[in-house]
Amino acid sequence: QVRLVESGGGLVQAGGSLRLSCVVSGSIFSINAMGWYRQAPGKQRVLVATISGGGSTNYADSVKGRFTISRDNAKKTVYLQMNSLKPEDTAVYYCSAEILGFGSVRYSDYWGQGTQVTVSS
Repeated sequence: QVRLVESGGGLVQAGGSLRLSCVVSGSIFSINAMGWYRQAPGKQRVLVATISGGGSTNYADSVKGRFTISRDNAKKTVYLQMNSLKPEDTAVYYCSAEILGFGSVRYSDYWGQGTQVTVSS
């Protein structure tokens, strides 16, 4: 069974920083792309940042220059460093990963349970 567990969320003042982590565990053969998404109250879940298996990154325009995504393949962990946080960054942040499990023939998308980030003005 594959699990993704996020941590690092919390309450921070505008201009502050947080670092989110997401650890993947379970019967895993390979991890391809990993990413972070967020969902604000009453809104749809949207992409924040992704990182490919080779390390290429992609960011939403709203976070470019402020957020940095990275991964540690040995630890099966993806990170999101969030700087210069704004109240509009308030949301539940979810990590996602494309995973090939042992015995599987294709990659499947898995999601974590989410971690709350609240930025006060």
